[in-house]
Amino acid sequence: MQHHHHQNSLGHYPSPPNHQQPQSPAAQPISSHWQQQLIKYETIRTSRSPHHRARASAMASRGVAKSAITITNPNKPSEEEAPPSPSLALAMAMNHPSSTVPPSTEAVMRPAVPRPPENNWTQLDMGGVNIKSIPPSSGLFSFTFLTCLYLNHNALTSVPPEISKLRHLDLLDLSGNNLTTVPVEIGMIISLRELYLFDNHLTTIPPEYGTLHRLKTLGIEGNPMDAQLKALLQKDGTPALISFLRDTCPMPISPPPRPNVQISPVEPGLETFKVLCYNILCERAATTKMYGYTPAWALAWDYRKARVLQEVTESQADIVCLQEVDMGQYEDFFSIHLGDLGYEGVYGAKSRYKTMQDADRRQVDGCATFFKKDRYQLVENHLIEFSSIAMQRQDFKKTDDMFNRVLGKDHIAVVCLLEDLITGTRIIVSNTHLHWDVADVKLVQTALLLEELEKIAHGFAKYPPRPPDTPGATDEEPPVRPPPPVYTEGTKIPLVVCGDYNSIPNSGVYEFLSTGSLSATHPDFLSHTYGNYTSEGLRHKLGLKSAYTTVGAGGVAEEIMPMTNVTPSFRSVIDYVWYAPGTLVLNSVVGEIDKMYLEKVVGFPNPYFPSDHIALTASFSVKPPRESNTPRPPPVFS
Repeated sequence: MQHHHHQNSLGHYPSPPNHQQPQSPAAQPISSHWQQQLIKYETIRTSRSPHHRARASAMASRGVAKSAITITNPNKPSEEEAPPSPSLALAMAMNHPSSTVPPSTEAVMRPAVPRPPENNWTQLDMGGVNIKSIPPSSGLFSFTFLTCLYLNHNALTSVPPEISKLRHLDLLDLSGNNLTTVPVEIGMIISLRELYLFDNHLTTIPPEYGTLHRLKTLGIEGNPMDAQLKALLQKDGTPALISFLRDTCPMPISPPPRPNVQISPVEPGLETFKVLCYNILCERAATTKMYGYTPAWALAWDYRKARVLQEVTESQADIVCLQEVDMGQYEDFFSIHLGDLGYEGVYGAKSRYKTMQDADRRQVDGCATFFKKDRYQLVENHLIEFSSIAMQRQDFKKTDDMFNRVLGKDHIAVVCLLEDLITGTRIIVSNTHLHWDVADVKLVQTALLLEELEKIAHGFAKYPPRPPDTPGATDEEPPVRPPPPVYTEGTKIPLVVCGDYNSIPNSGVYEFLSTGSLSATHPDFLSHTYGNYTSEGLRHKLGLKSAYTTVGAGGVAEEIMPMTNVTPSFRSVIDYVWYAPGTLVLNSVVGEIDKMYLEKVVGFPNPYFPSDHIALTASFSVKPPRESNTPRPPPVFS
């Protein structure tokens, strides 16, 4: 894995600070950390015989009698659980937070340890059998279900980088070999808790191992190890050494630029605009506890907000939709700096801010929509509070599920009604961030959003057109401009629906948005009752399409980007830019991140990507509104 010294393009936001090397005292008492190291060292030195762990495990299992009958509580009849919905089952398999049970109060759910594939054995002991080499093509690296791998006391002089394919290892023992180096790719196995490198010829630990933030024991005794690194481990233990490696790791080589994917050419004479959609990862959620693989300096908000601003600036977007924007950061940073770049903003915070003191309110996140003020004027904006709208529905008042599952979630959407200052063309822009958990809540929130958008669009169509320009008192008359378009109904107004929907393409949310309907018995309702939604099904007439979905071979839908969220345990699409193809032509999108780069990345955020989400950018042309088909008058015969 190549790297170079950090070259920071952000001026006064320096990246890896010049940490002083830990000093090794002349005489240092044995700490509890080092005592544990020495105990494990002596234990592993006694396991040099062939397949020592496997034989010991077999002997131990012979003395354990397993009951052939399941013991149950006779006073509590067993309940057979209903199978999860297809989208929930897929989310569970992919380790997305939506696979978990919702807590009583919403917490910030972030990366978790990946779950290994199902297998009836997960440990492999190849210790003490005089293995001299492991070829990169070895079938060993196809055993991705392994959680423990023992390669100790062999004759290995190197370990191939392909070992990083074993992403679910909890324990890796390479002790008692002839290793002078270890592959930096081991830093990709962030599930590791025990890494034994005892009795080799290692002089240092790769700084890339700083990503192993779950590591409890890094066994280094018996190596001619760098005295300063050893002193740090002796004094403060493995976690301190890993943190030091993480925060002093050189800046990695930057990824290649993302390609611009052309979808359709821009027709002459049509208006065009560009939209950016980005969940920026709010400051409150970006902690070393949640993102222990990210250098602390790259996780700091001062560094990340500069990167976010750089992303917006370089996109040259006319409309910017940001999610997870803290109220304080909107007021103190984004509204000011994006204002300097010619943007005007509209912000909506999650409903909880109403019950908080001023200091706490500033940490509540929400959605912020910005638009170029030299091109558009804001006609109107709407804050959609899903829980508030749900309470107003008569068909929901008789359902306990609505009160118990939906009303406690304070997610919102911000809707802006924009009008072009020159042409009078109107655009409706929706920006939302749905609940991270449980499919039924996300379905209800999506249905409420689209219902409100239909109402808003219908009302916007009734607004009178912008009055024509009138010549001023100057000698030069303004240029003659065409009359503004007339919209006979809401569906004729261009519509863009952006946001973090926390829903994968196989979900009910995606199906409803893309097809315009969803069965009342869809599994994602999880057998709960939501008034007309679960008695009649869901419908909308907005005719939406995802900007990042294309039709591949055989008419199968394919995602241009295979992922919009990148963490160690989850890589998939959950962010979208939806648009109405009846009024807009999709010209291009910014494509995926280089695949080879992603293969070497544990997860985001990192020094180049300030959020665990990836920004989406789409360019559109506006179709002229079609005139309504008024019936012709009957012919007159003379």
